[in-house]
Amino acid sequence: MAEKPRILIVDDEIIVIRSAERVLKAEGYDVEGAIGGREAIMKIEQNSYDLVFTDLKMPEVDGITLIRWIKKTKPSIGIVIITGYPSQDTIKEALELGIIDYVPKPFTPSVLLDVTERAAEWIKGIKPEEKKVTEEFPPAMEAELERVINELRRKQGALIPVLQRAQEIVGYLPPVVQKKISKGLNIPVAEVHSVVSFYSFFTMKPRGDHNIRVCLGTACYVKGIERVLSKITDALKINIGDTTENRKFSLEGVRCLGACGLAPVMVIDQETFGAMTPKKAIGIISQYDPAFAEAATTEAVEEEMAEKED
Repeated sequence: MAEKPRILIVDDEIIVIRSAERVLKAEGYDVEGAIGGREAIMKIEQNSYDLVFTDLKMPEVDGITLIRWIKKTKPSIGIVIITGYPSQDTIKEALELGIIDYVPKPFTPSVLLDVTERAAEWIKGIKPEEKKVTEEFPPAMEAELERVINELRRKQGALIPVLQRAQEIVGYLPPVVQKKISKGLNIPVAEVHSVVSFYSFFTMKPRGDHNIRVCLGTACYVKGIERVLSKITDALKINIGDTTENRKFSLEGVRCLGACGLAPVMVIDQETFGAMTPKKAIGIISQYDPAFAEAATTEAVEEEMAEKED
């Protein structure tokens, strides 16, 4: 496989394909599009791809049918779902078929690139987070997790309570923790992963002292949340799903925060901030970290001076 994977984008909306192509090609990915599942099958039969990004709801050949066909005929291809309606049952079925991840619509460039990078690592067999967590999983923490699983395993609907307690103990839910819970509750790991992926309050990456959630729903997207998110990622030097090096901030993108009237919206910990602009977002984040505030002020002064010189 080449250094960057060859990707096929499958959707029945040409605008989705063009958007994904524009973002991924700018980062050096080799990308093609297919209008619907039938065209995708024809292209996969004729060409070699490393990753397929597919919509679920498509006429003639839907996403699940396409995934089943790929897994039967080209099992080495990694699959990512693009969907505007990620129900738990649908994602669970797709995960059981062996997809890597999913991208919710409408997606921002940051979200698409983050998922693509993780999918590329997955198909190469690189799972650094799992290795790191395995090495740093203290015996006392493991014992407490096992105690919680044994305490709750016989209760009906134990999975979500166990996941909540596990996240409190470990701080997040990496693959090694999900596998332990799967074994302890005697349920498929795909089912555990589907629940962790579906609910925004669960995370598979370590979180910082302060968790920043940016709404990527339609109302916020229309009112410019993409510019706000771009400024935040540039200032914190992280992408969605990451945590800053000093563990001060984590950044999440969520489908809806239930505050559409305040769009565009950002939430830090439990506090909601509306009518976001790039400048306003940086000012609010600065209140949570004096070191970041100083750096942000210096950068703002430098930008202002550069504008005057121009």
